[in-house]
Amino acid sequence: MDVKNEGLLPLFGDVKKSMEPYARLLHARRDEPGYFDLWSERDILIDGRVRSGVFFCGVIIQKSYVGFYFMPLYAGQDRSLIFGPELLATLKGKSCFHLKRMTPEIRRQLDEALAAGWALWQERGWV
Repeated sequence: MDVKNEGLLPLFGDVKKSMEPYARLLHARRDEPGYFDLWSERDILIDGRVRSGVFFCGVIIQKSYVGFYFMPLYAGQDRSLIFGPELLATLKGKSCFHLKRMTPEIRRQLDEALAAGWALWQERGWV
């Protein structure tokens, strides 16, 4: 992959490091410089339709930010219950965070959000 902005590789690595505990439990469909994602590979019934796998989260280097994509938000979770204010401030759209720096607060809130999302996936039987 042609990394769009190599200066963002350290930030990408920070986000990927937060995702790594779940990489032992889920499947990375893409793991390359500048792109990493995690999927549950189980056949899952969602809204009456069987899906072969569910996307959990991913991180990708974009032109001027690192995008963190977090699908547990689509499972009906209240954003204010999952995310602290610093991480929530980077949310653009429904499930994409535009990260430009990593602070201790954002790191902690990211780790907490991943744990909450994992608990939701387990509760629903998606992992």
